[in-house]
Amino acid sequence: MTLTLASSLGLALISCESPQEDAREDALEQKADSLENEADRTRKSGEQNADALEQRADRTDNATEEALEEGAEKTRENSERRADQLEEKADDTRDIK
Repeated sequence: MTLTLASSLGLALISCESPQEDAREDALEQKADSLENEADRTRKSGEQNADALEQRADRTDNATEEALEEGAEKTRENSERRADQLEEKADDTRDIK
C-alpha cells in the first residue's frame, strides 16, 4: 500500500508542470502557429504571382508566353517548397515540447 501511494505521488509530481514550463510550451505553440500562418501566406502569394504571370502570358506572343508560363510554374514550385519548409519548422517547434 505504501509503495502504491509513493508511486502515485511520484507520478503526480512528474505530471505537474511549472508555470514557466506552461509559458514555454505556450510560446512554442504560438511560434509554430505563426510559422504555419506564414506558410499559408507564402502559398497564397506564390499562387497570386503565378496567376499574374499567366495572365500576362495570355496577352503576349508565343515565345514570351512560354517564358512567362515557365516563370509561373517556377514561382509555384518555389513558394510551395518554402511553405513546406515553414511547416516542417512548425512541426519541429511543436516537437520540442
